Amino acid sequence: MAWDKSYDVVVIGSGGAALAGAVAAATRGLSTCVIEKTEYFGGTSAYSGGSVWLPGNHVLARDGVDDSVAKGLEYFHTVVGDRTPEDVQRAFLETGPEVAGFLENSAGIPLMHQPFPDYFAAPGRSANGRSIFAREITAEEVGSRLSDIRPMVSADQFDVPVDRSVLIGGQAWIARLVLALDQSENADLRLRTRALSLVQEAGRVVGVIVDGDDGPQNLEARGGVLVAAGGYEADAALRREWTQMPTADWTSSSPDTGTGDAVRMLQEAGAKLDLLDQCWWAPATLFPNGRAVFTLGLRAGIVVDGSGQRFANELLPYDQMGRAMRERMLSEPGTEFWFVFDDTAGDQMPAIASPAPIIGEMTAAGLWHTADSAAELAESIGVDGERLTATIDRFNGFARQGHDDDFARGEDPYGRFFVGGTVAADCLLPIGGKRLHAVRLVLGDLGTKGGAVIDRNGAVQGVGGRSIDGLYAAGNSSASISGSAYPGPGTPLGSGMVMAYRAVTDMIARMPSAAKVLA
Repeated sequence: MAWDKSYDVVVIGSGGAALAGAVAAATRGLSTCVIEKTEYFGGTSAYSGGSVWLPGNHVLARDGVDDSVAKGLEYFHTVVGDRTPEDVQRAFLETGPEVAGFLENSAGIPLMHQPFPDYFAAPGRSANGRSIFAREITAEEVGSRLSDIRPMVSADQFDVPVDRSVLIGGQAWIARLVLALDQSENADLRLRTRALSLVQEAGRVVGVIVDGDDGPQNLEARGGVLVAAGGYEADAALRREWTQMPTADWTSSSPDTGTGDAVRMLQEAGAKLDLLDQCWWAPATLFPNGRAVFTLGLRAGIVVDGSGQRFANELLPYDQMGRAMRERMLSEPGTEFWFVFDDTAGDQMPAIASPAPIIGEMTAAGLWHTADSAAELAESIGVDGERLTATIDRFNGFARQGHDDDFARGEDPYGRFFVGGTVAADCLLPIGGKRLHAVRLVLGDLGTKGGAVIDRNGAVQGVGGRSIDGLYAAGNSSASISGSAYPGPGTPLGSGMVMAYRAVTDMIARMPSAAKVLA
């Protein structure tokens, strides 16, 4: 192969995992190339709240949070079980504090902790959570790079103006990681550059063929290639094949990213794939443009299926609520979901969705219905009137007694988190008011979680069981370390960043100049 450019490390993708891996390489003196096919850095990570789940890190200790790697390991393995190798789980948890220290002390990214409870009632659970975040950054500090950072979903998919004078959450992470790469002076950051295929010689991945603004090029990767370019959530055909979802439009990810390129590339290179039927599921509000918006933090109301009945605790962590919706879809194909609430607190939807739905537009599209009674509302949304009335009456009875006999709503700390409550009754507001509303919900996701199987160092495993030399994966391009579970807020970003860091560390250890770089 004749190389147009040579680097120590080539990273495909530009989300949190990809950029963390690139920073791990560039700040330690390795020539690094980041390949991003769209016009923006950030991928789905730029849409996220920016939570990074890393038990036992120094940021938690600084805030007085009582936590440790041992507690995190106990909790994580209890929730995930043996669905993924224990040594990979241990590598993730044990390296987390090192990565947090690296990001703040070596990459210069100021970090903070914000409470957000873990998602399962399991040994080792943290009521304060293990989430750390990049501190906010102003547009002035970001400078000309601001136009290169993918906007939040409201602006990117719905053309809703968003104030970008201060970046927080996932926006802050992407901005700070890109700036760290610029400051390293060892990174070549390429937008509008698509990775076409991996180059293998004698069983080793040695580079990438790309096509960008400068036309097709062959890029050598002396240390290795890290694939962290998302999953296949935006590919309708793969969604139908692997997740049995009717459309790819309901994902919260950008339609321009996560199109399955990375998974196909890994498969063509001989990678073993796993968890292809799994996603980071979440309820989502359906909008007139066919897209769906991640919806969480219900403060009132109930969710019913096509029969007009509740089927789960509406205040479950979003992945668990999404899985309950998925079970209903698989058992009753074609069923619809409706969020039913009253106008006691006004006509706005009592939940978190960004952008917030506009009632007039939603009503015109048949996605928002308003009525004076449960029977009238049921007729409008096409469910049995007597059953919906009985469902609301039964829920109101639970509200009066302060306990949900059907689904224990409000009993778990996570359910009370968004309403600021201390007891279950705080989460059981009766449905009454002068008018009732119903908003169409669908099963959305924050991305797929199936991809290449990796070992404890992020090395891609071949179908024959041996690692593919020179090839690494992280984030949603790899099969999730958490298996089919979603243990806590920031698990996708946390595991992705850690495994990308470990991948680069493994590349360095295998390079002739390893001793000098690691020193």
